[in-house]
Amino acid sequence: MSKRIVVLVSGRGTNLQALIEATQSGYIGGEIVLVVSDNPQAYALRRAQEAGIPATVLDYGLFPNKKSYEAALLEVLERANPDLICLAGYMRILGKGIVSRYRYRILNIHPSLLPAFPGLDAQKQALEYGVKVSGCTVHFVDEGMDTGPIVLQASCPVFDDDTPHTLSERILQYEHQIYPQAVKLFLEGKLRVDGRRVVTVKE
Repeated sequence: MSKRIVVLVSGRGTNLQALIEATQSGYIGGEIVLVVSDNPQAYALRRAQEAGIPATVLDYGLFPNKKSYEAALLEVLERANPDLICLAGYMRILGKGIVSRYRYRILNIHPSLLPAFPGLDAQKQALEYGVKVSGCTVHFVDEGMDTGPIVLQASCPVFDDDTPHTLSERILQYEHQIYPQAVKLFLEGKLRVDGRRVVTVKE
């Protein structure tokens, strides 16, 4: 039976698109069964529609508080019965209830070489700090902000004339490579969490 993937989104959905293409090509041996957005205007919803993937909108602004939103999200996830949850530009920190329910079954991609520059505007943070190398990180999600065990990382140069936009676009190219790779490894059962370290299990 094909592994079931749910993707949580908030914005453009370029990483969602990378995952869609990786499943369609057979590179990832799984199926995206649902896309969930907290933002009804997210372009990612259009990407899901064009790919024929069911989508659900849980408009965060319509919920009285984070607790009620999380309860609704958990209910949606339970119905979808995912083997893996992927955060793809999802701009909210998942609550403890969801993280504990799906421990080591939630992946996120972040546009920096964690633990450097967690949170929002990572590319701007990197430029302001003056780093010469940046990149992206796929990690398991825990209760913190971009603090979970690291699965894969890719680095890229930072140029003297970079802006947050140009650096973001360069990093995105690497995100689109390593996110499908990490999902593939997970679904093939090749990732083992050993404390802070994620070990790739060899054949």
